[in-house]
Amino acid sequence: MYQARDLNFPDVRRLVAIKEMQLLSNDPAVRANALKNFRREANILATLNHPAIPKIFDFFDISDRAYLVMEYINGGDVEVILSKTKDLPVEKIIEWAIDLCDVLEYLHKHDPEPIIFRDMKPPNVMIDSLGKVRLIDFGIAKAFTTGVKHTMIGTEGYSAPEQYKGDVTPLSDIYSLGATLHHILTRKDPRLEPPFSFHERPIQNFNTKVSDGLVAVVERALQFNPKERYQSCSEMKAALDALRYRPAIANQVPQSNSGVGAFLQGAAAAGSTGAAQPLNETTTFEQSNATGGIQPKWLFKSEDEIRTTPSSWQDLVFVGSYDTNIWAISVEDGALAWKYATQGGIASSPVIDESNRSVIFGSEDYRLLSLDARTGRVNWTFGTKDRIRGTPRVEHNHIFFGSDDGKLYALNAINGRSIWNFDFAAPVRCRPFVTNELVIVGCESGELSALSLSGQRKWTYRSRKGFSSAPYVEPKENICYIGCQDGYIYALDASTGYNVWRFRTNGPVYASPVMRGNFLYIGSADGVLYAINAQTGKEKWKFKTDKPIVGSVGIHQGTLLFGGTDDLLYCLDADNGKEKWRYKTGGAIVAAPVVHGETILVGSLDHTLYALPLVN
Repeated sequence: MYQARDLNFPDVRRLVAIKEMQLLSNDPAVRANALKNFRREANILATLNHPAIPKIFDFFDISDRAYLVMEYINGGDVEVILSKTKDLPVEKIIEWAIDLCDVLEYLHKHDPEPIIFRDMKPPNVMIDSLGKVRLIDFGIAKAFTTGVKHTMIGTEGYSAPEQYKGDVTPLSDIYSLGATLHHILTRKDPRLEPPFSFHERPIQNFNTKVSDGLVAVVERALQFNPKERYQSCSEMKAALDALRYRPAIANQVPQSNSGVGAFLQGAAAAGSTGAAQPLNETTTFEQSNATGGIQPKWLFKSEDEIRTTPSSWQDLVFVGSYDTNIWAISVEDGALAWKYATQGGIASSPVIDESNRSVIFGSEDYRLLSLDARTGRVNWTFGTKDRIRGTPRVEHNHIFFGSDDGKLYALNAINGRSIWNFDFAAPVRCRPFVTNELVIVGCESGELSALSLSGQRKWTYRSRKGFSSAPYVEPKENICYIGCQDGYIYALDASTGYNVWRFRTNGPVYASPVMRGNFLYIGSADGVLYAINAQTGKEKWKFKTDKPIVGSVGIHQGTLLFGGTDDLLYCLDADNGKEKWRYKTGGAIVAAPVVHGETILVGSLDHTLYALPLVN
């Protein structure tokens, strides 16, 4: 494989990768067969269109050599990454696994014939400069025909048992993915071990940071009998998605057959399908037959997961996507107004700075950006030393936000100039709350602090787990409410940090609290939405879903709107918690919906922003 410059673009430095095959045999039949296989790889790549698969630009042969001109990927393969790093975060490995499930599912559903990759292993998985997974080397990928024997080809240690017999199916790729994950998690190369001996090397013997849930997913993928594995990559992806939302409780599966324990056992061990359903599947309990279900006003498709809460301004809605873009869309018809591309995924929800007519958001390219809301032009950028995943807060003509570099920053909203920063020495991913006197924010080490507007610490409350939930301060009573990854919802005196009460859930709390009247509404990874008396900390009612709730609630008049990782958007009566209707999307909903006029706007991990009519 060579790196080269494409001279068809003399004024642009466009780099490409060139794969070369030398036809060294003197046997014409062998040469013809080798060239046929090389051309087959080119033909397979030419039919594929997926962000994790390199694009092909050209194919040609000259005398005794054949060449494939492909997209150049700036990055390194996972085998090299393993040799250069001592400690890969488990959450990052889960993200890679989810992306690999996605691209394999795309291949397995290829039309007109499914494609089996047949050689999943760390050297064939690249991580590009944006941290995205790219699948390379399709030299032995093959169209799949049921009942047809294939040659035994693959890599020993990673290949499924049936692959050695020439029986290859999409389930063989699932086994190889499990073998790849086992290698990444344990650093034990299966090529150096006896075949099919993964059970002799328990993952947690080599990596104590791996949860029981992730072990269950990998072990199921590695089942000797194909019928005992996940039956599709989308099924395996659903189990991995479940783990991504609550790493803190993956080792704490209750013995009861309810709540989050049942969900973990079902999704990770038994393999809950979590398959995408029709986009307009809606249930209304009282008038479902009469209404025929809720139909979206429009759908806007991005190029990757939408993990952010949209924001609206005038006739536009803004949403960030993990495709690295911030999108500005017409609220009326879903038409694209403009987009701006960063160099990293966007998990920070955009916020509107009304006074400066700006859209403010962070990116995993380490920058906070301010864009003109009408045109998308850059007003200014501010760089940090790590990814920005938290949502900024605009108050007092300043912007307050945290970064994974461990700092909380205060910037001038007009020009992005730094005013001060405070070092928490741990990632700051929760959105700060700003009063007339204090900035209250938590970090991943479990420290919740109140700072003065000049950046001086006033008080600190410490928990055993991190804070991802954004605090909310009720102004009349001056009480700060916040959820914690330790499973508690806390009420603290905002002036002193004194603990007024705490309410225990059965899972980590990533969602942020919202208030209506005297009641607090917040979801938990135990799959329950709670209504809590804000003064006493007593439960008023609770609403149970089948999977974790990690996004916050939107309130419109007397109704609550929230999404779940069960792919559903729910509408409840705020007073009694009774369900009014639900709407099925094609993926998990991990951020809050918002209401703009008569339209509900909500993003999903199925890459889609939904605009739904407001139904009371």
